[in-house]
Amino acid sequence: MAGNVYILGGHQTDFSQNYSREGRTIVDLLGDGVNGALEAAELDPEEIEVAHVGNFVGELFTGQGMLGGFLGHVHPALAGVPASRHEGACASGSLAMLAAMADIEAERYDCACVIGMEYMRNVPGKIAGDHLGAAVWVGEEATDAQFVWPAMFSDMAEEYDARHGLNHDHLKEIARINFSNAKRNPNAQTRGWTLTDQHFANDDELNPVVHGWMRRQDCSQITDGAAVLFLASESKAKEYADKHGVPLESLAKVKGWGHTTAPMLMDTKLAASKDAEYLLPWTRKAITDAYARAGISGPEQLDAIETHDCFTINEYIAIEHFGITAPGEAWKAVEDGRIAHSGSIPVNASGGLMGIGHPVGATGVRMALDAMRQVTATAGDYQVEGARNIGTFNVGGSGTTNCSFVIGV
Repeated sequence: MAGNVYILGGHQTDFSQNYSREGRTIVDLLGDGVNGALEAAELDPEEIEVAHVGNFVGELFTGQGMLGGFLGHVHPALAGVPASRHEGACASGSLAMLAAMADIEAERYDCACVIGMEYMRNVPGKIAGDHLGAAVWVGEEATDAQFVWPAMFSDMAEEYDARHGLNHDHLKEIARINFSNAKRNPNAQTRGWTLTDQHFANDDELNPVVHGWMRRQDCSQITDGAAVLFLASESKAKEYADKHGVPLESLAKVKGWGHTTAPMLMDTKLAASKDAEYLLPWTRKAITDAYARAGISGPEQLDAIETHDCFTINEYIAIEHFGITAPGEAWKAVEDGRIAHSGSIPVNASGGLMGIGHPVGATGVRMALDAMRQVTATAGDYQVEGARNIGTFNVGGSGTTNCSFVIGV
C-alpha cells in the first residue's frame, strides 16, 4: 500500500434504538453518528477535509437521498466539505472506506470522515425485506420467495450441503456464540434479549423456519444505526498523536484491503465455482488480497475476525474462505471452540450482525471500528486479549461485492 492510512477514532450509535418510534429521522441518525465520532476522537469539525457516506437504500426506506448534503446541518464547519455517497448493498460502508483511503493515499486530503448508516425500522419487516431485495437481480432470481434473503442464503446452504455436507447443529452453534458475545457489547441490538437453548433448537415456536435451512436465529436483524470513523494520512496521524501525547505506533492503521465484485446472479457464481476449491472464489480472493497487501500469510497471523454473518451459513462459509479451515471443514472450527470468544481465533467478538445488529450501510464501517477498538485495547467487555491484527469481511448481495480489511497496530 502507498503510505499508511491511520484510524484516529470513531463512534457507533446504539443499535437497539428505534429512531422512527422515537420520532427521529434519518438526518438525526447521521448527526448522532458524526457528533458522537467527533467527541470520541476528540477532533474538531474544522479538521475534516472530505466525507464519504455508505448507504444502501435510504430512498426506499425514507424517500431521502443526497445524504452528504446534511453534513452542513450537523455542524456549520462541515458546510462545503466535499462529500460522496457509495452503494454496494450491505458492503456500502466498506466502499465508502475504500474511497476515503484512496483520497488519503492520493494525497488529496489528510483527514477523512467515513460514515456508514441505514434507517430501517420505520416499516414492517416484510416491506423492509422487500426493500433489501434490491440487491438481487430483480425479476431474475428469488422471484417466488416471500423473504428474499433467507431464501437466497438457504439456497446457498443447499449448495454447500450438496458439495460438502452440512449439519444444521453447527449453524445453531454459530448463532449461539454470536448472540452470547453480543451480551458483552453495550451497543448491541440484542444485548438485553433472553434466549434459551430452545431458541436455537428446531423449535417451531421459539425458532421457526423462515425459509428452508434458515430459522429465525440463523438470521441477522433489521436495525437503525450509524458507524463513523476518521481516516488520516501519516502526517495528520502524527500531529494527532503528538496532540494527545501518545506514540504514533499506538494508533490503528489499515494494513491491507481486498475488493472484488462477482456476477450478480447467485446461480452464475455457483456454476463458475463448480470445479473450484472454494464455493465463492471472489470472496476468497478479496480476503487473500487483503492478506497479501498486509504482508501476512493467513489467519494464523490474525488475533480475531469480524465477518458478515447476515445468516449463519455466511459465517460458516467465511470460516473456510478466511483459511481457518480447509474447504468443507468449517465444522471443525465450530466444534473445537477456536471461533468462540475465548478461542484461538475469535470470530465476531462484537456479536456480529446477528447479535449487534445489521444496519446494512453501516456494517462495513462498524466492523472496521470494532477492529480498531480491539487492536487499541478499547473494546471493553468484548476485548480479545492481546489483539494486534484483526481481519474483516463485509459482503453485499450473495457474494457479489466483497470487501476485506486487515486492521492492526
